Amino acid sequence: MYIQNYNTEHRKGQHLLAEERHEIEVRLKDGWSPYRIAKHLSRAYNTIKNEIARGTVYLYNGKVARYKAKDGEQQYKDNRRNSRRQYKRLEVSSFINYVEEWFAKGWSLDASVGKALKSGKFHRGQIVCTKTLYNYVDNGLIGIKNIDLPEKLKRNTKKEKVRKHKRVLGDSIELRPESVELREEFGHWEVDTVLGSKYEDEPCTVTMTERKTRNSIWIKAANNTADAVQEAIQSIIDY
Repeated sequence: MYIQNYNTEHRKGQHLLAEERHEIEVRLKDGWSPYRIAKHLSRAYNTIKNEIARGTVYLYNGKVARYKAKDGEQQYKDNRRNSRRQYKRLEVSSFINYVEEWFAKGWSLDASVGKALKSGKFHRGQIVCTKTLYNYVDNGLIGIKNIDLPEKLKRNTKKEKVRKHKRVLGDSIELRPESVELREEFGHWEVDTVLGSKYEDEPCTVTMTERKTRNSIWIKAANNTADAVQEAIQSIIDY
């Protein structure tokens, strides 16, 4: 091939590469049709056809049309640069000025949005919603600051979540007597589980270690759930 070590494999939906544009230029000079080039590069026919139209330049006072990979690449970069949507904040500058004007008169942000629509001065495409306005305030994108919104500072936006049916598992290990830490009394046990491959219903090993003597008891549990572990421990107690 013309380009050494060139690989025509590409991901679906990937834009043409500079190497592919150069390949198109060479093959057109060799007299290949766009369809043959598309098959050769494993690209859609329309992709090659559109690329040729995009990168074609006219030479000798417009008498000769010729595809140039360099021009096609530049046109592609220009199109990509202009394809991004302009930041919405810049598009609604007039609306932001209107909101700031009415906010200074004592109107809330939400009321200012409603007034802008009701007055007919702006339509939906020329404004942003109240939530976006508050985001602009948080990010410092308008002249209104959070300190200017006393009601917002009072508002607690995080709801406290309380589990209604939380299981009571007993006292925390941090509340155990200090004598347990000394390891001088027999009868204080620590329980843990040993897991193998992490499957949901796989059996596990329950270990019980006496703190003073360091003696351990190991027993198999059906799985790692609290009920299965409790059942295994109870079987030791009942033994």
